[in-house]
Amino acid sequence: MITSHSNGYVQEASGQAKSHRERAVDCPGEEGSLVKSPHCSAHMERIQHYQEELRKRREEDSRGKHDIDPNASLRLKKLSQNPKVGIDNPTFEGKEKATKDTSYQDPVAELEELLQALKWAQHCLTDAQSQQDVELIRQLLAKEDFRNAYTIYSAVSLQKSRVSPTSALTVQAEDLCQEVHIQTLNGSSFTLLQYEKLLKSTRNALMQAHDSVAAQEMAEENVTEYLGETVKLVRLEKARDTPLGATVRNEMDSVVVSRVVKGGAAESSGLLSEGDEILEINGISIRGKHINEVHDLLQQMHGTLTFLLIPSSQIKPAPHRQTVMHVRAYFDYDPSDDPFVPCRELGLSFQKGDILHVISQDDPNWWQAYRDGDEDNQPLAGLIPGRDQTSAEYQYVVYWKLWCAKKSKKQRKKSTPNLSKNTDCDDIPTYEEMSLYHQPASRKRPIALIGPTNSGHDELRRRLLSIEPEKFAVAVPHTTRNSRIHERNGREYNFVSRAAFETDLASGKFIESGEYEKNLYGTSTDSVRHVINSGRICLLCLHTRSLQVLRSSNLKPYVIYIAPPSQERLRTLLATEGKTPKPEELKEVIEKAREMEHNFGHLFDATIVNMDPDQAFYELRRLIDKLDTEPQWVPTSWLC
Repeated sequence: MITSHSNGYVQEASGQAKSHRERAVDCPGEEGSLVKSPHCSAHMERIQHYQEELRKRREEDSRGKHDIDPNASLRLKKLSQNPKVGIDNPTFEGKEKATKDTSYQDPVAELEELLQALKWAQHCLTDAQSQQDVELIRQLLAKEDFRNAYTIYSAVSLQKSRVSPTSALTVQAEDLCQEVHIQTLNGSSFTLLQYEKLLKSTRNALMQAHDSVAAQEMAEENVTEYLGETVKLVRLEKARDTPLGATVRNEMDSVVVSRVVKGGAAESSGLLSEGDEILEINGISIRGKHINEVHDLLQQMHGTLTFLLIPSSQIKPAPHRQTVMHVRAYFDYDPSDDPFVPCRELGLSFQKGDILHVISQDDPNWWQAYRDGDEDNQPLAGLIPGRDQTSAEYQYVVYWKLWCAKKSKKQRKKSTPNLSKNTDCDDIPTYEEMSLYHQPASRKRPIALIGPTNSGHDELRRRLLSIEPEKFAVAVPHTTRNSRIHERNGREYNFVSRAAFETDLASGKFIESGEYEKNLYGTSTDSVRHVINSGRICLLCLHTRSLQVLRSSNLKPYVIYIAPPSQERLRTLLATEGKTPKPEELKEVIEKAREMEHNFGHLFDATIVNMDPDQAFYELRRLIDKLDTEPQWVPTSWLC
């Protein structure tokens, strides 16, 4: 019943998620899954046809411009009204006007002049099709949207025409240095000798710094004001091996920067911001394009990229240095199964127990992170669900998968929480903040071996104790039974009264406890601490329900899960010990192991599959020895 309800809800959520779809502009994706642009190519061809016809008309008009009435030009009228200074020279009057025309280009005046020219051309045309074409162009030029777009175009064209340095002048700088060097050789004054020494010591560094700055070519230029928005021109460098690192989304006909991803050229330049509307890229119009078209376009572009943008109207917070947070994942995550992930190409898959380096929490619902060890192979940060994911729908769908996806129907009935759309899922583990910890030589971390019965964890503990008793020890348990003749208090057991035992139990001083033949038994944190203070390693074989108590203490345990092998291999291993378990008993061991791993696997620091006792013992020793040589990830709360 839960399954069918959740599956239906996933489909509903998937439809909602598609409306907020983002696309990484230059990350590879499956072409078959792309949604093609809804815009008709025939419409674009028609516009191009009108543009070509307009170009031809202009060429014809330029050949026969002597027939055009000069008074029809508003620009010439305006120029003729300007007061003249000095003496007129009729010989150069035409050239003077031409100079004024090219130096001052008022977009509004240009459009008015073009409308007048079209009106004149319409009277000269005889066929109906040409008349209709000219009328369509006149209607286009009269629209306010077109006039605003033409104003932007004129301003950008003027900005692009300005000369600015675009390359590192390494050769010229080197020649200049060489010339100065030669000049210093011809003199022997103290000042020249000082110049020579200074030049030799700093020349290489200066040249490198010069080239580095000149090669960046990342300059933001405010161009003009447009409907209260500042239009800016941005140039940045995009190498073939460095993704741009930005996602875009469609808002009606607009293409808007939705997210700037850590590790890309956009993030390092600081010139693209969330909410910026992209008008052009390298002179190619972007408005009206689908995000998949923008992806295909930018994937082929490298080198200098020039963006024409309308900046976001949102107030941009002051830049601050992000603190990297390291977390351990307590669930498996596959973005291909998540209907809510805003950009599936950037989704970061991970497994329970993986360490994730969270480098951005700007979006509380979708963090940016790297997997530990994958930083060099993962140029861009990936998206993972934030710990404070507030969407009730998201909690319902994802956490249902967390608890139920890998469990059988029988297990679901036993342990699946009663989730609903309004369920508070705060008690379901997601991440735990971690820090690196190197154990001191004089204070070893206790080793907790976890595993189902017949998995071999108890045998491994006994083998360690027998081989190196001076290095390993067990905590002396407490009991309420009376001591026997050969037993000594503090050696075999700590003998206490029932009242004292129950008081310590209520105070949370026992890691684990139980009752056998009306006597209480238990292992206290004080007993474990006594072994640690002696400089030895405390070995514990615990039930999984004792892990939370052990981890909440300040003992800093290292938990190793001893998993049984396959059912057939387990039967063979037990036969060597003289045990002949029934098939249903073997099956129960395997099922119990799976259940332990599913429910408590996020608390395991390492896992050993006991395929061979000798190999498992070797691996156990290796893990324990590694604690002395390598720092390990532990919960940050342990170090506070």
